[in-house]
Amino acid sequence: MFSLFLPSGTSLALSFLLVPIELISYIFKPISLSIRLFANMMAGHTLLKVIAGFAYTMMGLSGILFFVHYVPLLILIPLFLLELGVSLIQAFVFSVLVCIYLNDAINLH
Repeated sequence: MFSLFLPSGTSLALSFLLVPIELISYIFKPISLSIRLFANMMAGHTLLKVIAGFAYTMMGLSGILFFVHYVPLLILIPLFLLELGVSLIQAFVFSVLVCIYLNDAINLH
């Protein structure tokens, strides 16, 4: 496992620089993967909530705005489909990256 941080044939002078860099890289791979997944999923959910809140506010008003509140609700339908597509892509990317990280950890370069 420790050979992952220090490839064979590395000089001693270079190893003092290479080992901390490889250790930081190894630690931050799952952190960066989780932050990326969270940010991509949260952006779509936030957009849907903002538009639904906007439609709800328009529904509470009187006059023509009560009838116009259907426009944001109709916009939500394609956004739901887009969010579903993004979720499927994120699941695929997450699975592929996990497989790559596991392969790197098992095969040790």
